Amino acid sequence: MLSTIKFENILFLDIETVPQYSSPKELPEPYKKLWGKKSSYFRKEDETADDLYWRAGIYAEFGKIICISTGMLGFRNQTPCFRVISFSGDHEENILTDFKTLLNKVAHRRSVSLCAHNGREFDFPYIARRMLVNGIELPEILDVWGKRPWEIHHLDTMDLWKFGDHKHYTSLELLAALFNIPSPKTDLEGYQVAEVYYKEKDLHRIVEYCQRDVITIAQLVRRFMGDPLLLEENIEIVKQQDEE
Repeated sequence: MLSTIKFENILFLDIETVPQYSSPKELPEPYKKLWGKKSSYFRKEDETADDLYWRAGIYAEFGKIICISTGMLGFRNQTPCFRVISFSGDHEENILTDFKTLLNKVAHRRSVSLCAHNGREFDFPYIARRMLVNGIELPEILDVWGKRPWEIHHLDTMDLWKFGDHKHYTSLELLAALFNIPSPKTDLEGYQVAEVYYKEKDLHRIVEYCQRDVITIAQLVRRFMGDPLLLEENIEIVKQQDEE
């Protein structure tokens, strides 16, 4: 599996998103009305749009990115080293600009593919949409319009596990357990991110959660390739200063 792709040519990533505002009361017009329309598709009869505002972060039209974590195999003193770099903060434009700079830097050195869990449905389009909203020109690897399938260098561990079964959803946590990979969900679950960000104001905790997902995705691809897992001592978390 994945015999035509080199592990060192894969940039693994994960994103964390939250609603653009801390509460539905802060939504400007006409977004209150627009969120009401959007949420009507999944609201139960006894639920209001405000009740479900915590879900707004998963939609690029109503959410924003607060962290992008990436991981890629490099070398440290001629020893293979999986380096994890995160971009995080309150200002989404800065996060996306820094991420694009990294993409361009990596693409200049090698032919790279992006990899995320459920990336085709969530991470990749979300990043692209938020770049456009922030007035950032799309990097070539995210600009998929008009490209043939084999020209799009995107990998998705959930899609790979489907083997063509479009009805099948498998979480990263379940696949990690199945392949005997340490679980990334040791502290947070995705639905808790907005509360930790807005109420606890603990961005560092969210970044660590995002980084664990990136490492788990990379380990899962190792399993898919039939290769041994990355050793903990060969994983380096590159310190990044959160923007003020």
